Amino acid sequence: MLFGLLQFVDVVLSLVIFIMIAQVIVSWLLAFNILNMSNQFVATIANALWQLTNPLLAPIRRLLPNFGGLDISPIVLFLAIYFIRLVILYPLMRQVAMQGL
Repeated sequence: MLFGLLQFVDVVLSLVIFIMIAQVIVSWLLAFNILNMSNQFVATIANALWQLTNPLLAPIRRLLPNFGGLDISPIVLFLAIYFIRLVILYPLMRQVAMQGL
C-alpha cells in the first residue's frame, strides 16, 4: 500500500515536470511570436498551462531576485523536484520495497 502511494507521488512529480516543460516551450513560442494569442486554441492552451503552473512557480518567483526578462523559476522547480525524488522519494521506495510493506 505504501509503495503504491510512493509510486503515485512519483507519477505526479513526473506529470508536473511534463506540464512545466510544455509551459516553458509555449512561453518561448509566444515570446518569439511563433504562436499568437489571438488564436483561440493557443490562448486556451497557454492559459491552462499558466493556471496549472503558476501556483507552483509564484512562490519561487517571489523568492528569486529580478533577472530582467529571464524567468529561472522553472529551473528552480525542476531542481527541487529532482532533489525530492533523489533524496527523499527513491530512498523511501527502496526501503519500503526491501521491507515488503
